[in-house]
Amino acid sequence: MEILRIRGGTRLEGSVPVSGAKNAALPILFAGILSDQPSQLRNVPDLADIKTTLKVLETLGISVTRDGDRVGLHAKQLSSIEAPYDLVRTMRASVLVLGPLLARAGEARVSLPGGCAIGARPVDFHLSALEKLGAVFDIEGGYIHGRAPDGLRGATMTLPFPSVGATENALMAAALASGFSEIQNAACEPEIIDLAEALRSMGAKITGEGTPLIRIEGVSSLGGMNHAIAPDRVEAATFLCAGLISKGKVRVTGIASHYLGSALEVLGSMGAKISSGTDWVEAESTGVLLPAHLKTAPFPGFPTDMQAQFMALMTQAEGNSKIEETIFENRFMHVPELARLGARIRIQGNEALVEGPTRLSGATVMATDLRASASLVIAGVVASGETLIRRIYHLDRGYEKLELKLSALGAQIHRETEK
Repeated sequence: MEILRIRGGTRLEGSVPVSGAKNAALPILFAGILSDQPSQLRNVPDLADIKTTLKVLETLGISVTRDGDRVGLHAKQLSSIEAPYDLVRTMRASVLVLGPLLARAGEARVSLPGGCAIGARPVDFHLSALEKLGAVFDIEGGYIHGRAPDGLRGATMTLPFPSVGATENALMAAALASGFSEIQNAACEPEIIDLAEALRSMGAKITGEGTPLIRIEGVSSLGGMNHAIAPDRVEAATFLCAGLISKGKVRVTGIASHYLGSALEVLGSMGAKISSGTDWVEAESTGVLLPAHLKTAPFPGFPTDMQAQFMALMTQAEGNSKIEETIFENRFMHVPELARLGARIRIQGNEALVEGPTRLSGATVMATDLRASASLVIAGVVASGETLIRRIYHLDRGYEKLELKLSALGAQIHRETEK
């Protein structure tokens, strides 16, 4: 089992490149199912979830090639419509195979997915949206079996909640449905915009992405795509938090400030000096870290995927901070692990009250989910002594070479195999 070993107390400074976004790359890779023509993608991150997705695509009979951050796909002919349990059990995003398979093959059989244990995250929103397009579903033996007996037809889909995944599934399916479709109360995240741009490169007719109302005019067929994956805003925010907790100065490159709007607002309110250019953002410590109150919400609100990282940062603020989590009911599982490092955090329902500043001391901790892993790394950067983080396979699902990038900024961190 691999672990991360961190010796805290080093000031981080320098520039670090941001990889392609996992949350943008996964649906775009699944979108390759929609065409029988070759596709080329660039800026694809090297992550465990990406590798799982490519294996799922190969299981469906899709040709996959990879060269660095470039991935080639060719779904000339599908040999299967099943995404098996052994592959998708570790990755919630695997449900995104449903829409493309129904649109291309008229049938899909997908294992109920796994992923981080941060809440129920039901697939109901996905299924109800696809049902509007004409799909019918049975759930048995741990599998979702979907069919489109009369093909997919354009429809109005109103989401009960602006779910990113349900918006993506509906968008991909509607691209090949006959007639016009609307997605009302659609998610507005940058990853939705990136998917729409990728689909348009295939010939899809989509307008309104980035707003709560997306309109799609279905087409009879799609060509191959040629697209570069958008930068990872969650990774960028993680590096900025790591720099600030160390009283340092970190610049993330390959990303524009509009990807980080709400996160930068909170960092600015905490006393960070924020600078930005066309393709970079920098956060510099001013020596004082102020407390903050934040509430997670769908875009353009504060992202739930950044909540844990900001909680680690808040342990060093000069006063008490508050986080209200409104998206996932179990997303405070990292709190007991931060407490092992000395953090003083109280949970009241869906709120976390963070007392600061707190002197953190190194200890052995365990990652409970992907973003929790990052919060422990950030805390370890400032904790005195040595911090050991176990179960870092969670980290590898969403961060590309994190320890190498942090080392380049001056962190004393390395990966090793636990004996």
